[in-house]
Amino acid sequence: MVKITCNSCGKQLSIDETKLPMKEVKFPCPQCKTDQYFDRSKMDPAEAAPPPVADEFGTPQALLVGKEIPGIRDQVKAIGMGLMVTPTAEAGRDFYYREYPRLVILVPDPMTPPPLQDMAPMLSVSPVDRRKGFFVLVADNLRTLDGNAAFLYNVSLVVATKDVPQFQKIHADAYRFHEKLYLHLSLLSGQGTKD
Repeated sequence: MVKITCNSCGKQLSIDETKLPMKEVKFPCPQCKTDQYFDRSKMDPAEAAPPPVADEFGTPQALLVGKEIPGIRDQVKAIGMGLMVTPTAEAGRDFYYREYPRLVILVPDPMTPPPLQDMAPMLSVSPVDRRKGFFVLVADNLRTLDGNAAFLYNVSLVVATKDVPQFQKIHADAYRFHEKLYLHLSLLSGQGTKD
């Protein structure tokens, strides 16, 4: 989200720049109706890619959407992150667009065949914004690391609930592969560096 100020009435406006085209757009101020202009293509890259969200102690935060599973908080802490829990996908999406946490864990209740209707707001995040996070589906009746299920559910990784005690290792291996897979995209956009 980018903050701008109306040049007529001074109202503070928040714009989700990720939903705008890479050109100048015109829109009315919601308060005074004066035309405002915003050009996403001229944004400073630092503004467009906010730093990972952290708690008051500087610990990066992961986002869990749905019900909290026993042991998941400890596993996320072992990765070096805190855990923000939102019970609904709508609240999770709002948090994601505001903070862009690097790890998003989806725990649907109940688990349904694809697509996950209860998680639709989270799973409909734009592809550009999706690449800012690593989406993990945790549920019963799934096989950990099942690539077909990950594809069908539109997530980066699938973890069976019974395998949560090994989440730290599973996540590390899968995230390393994910980073390698998308390295060329981050190099093209100037967001990554080659090791």
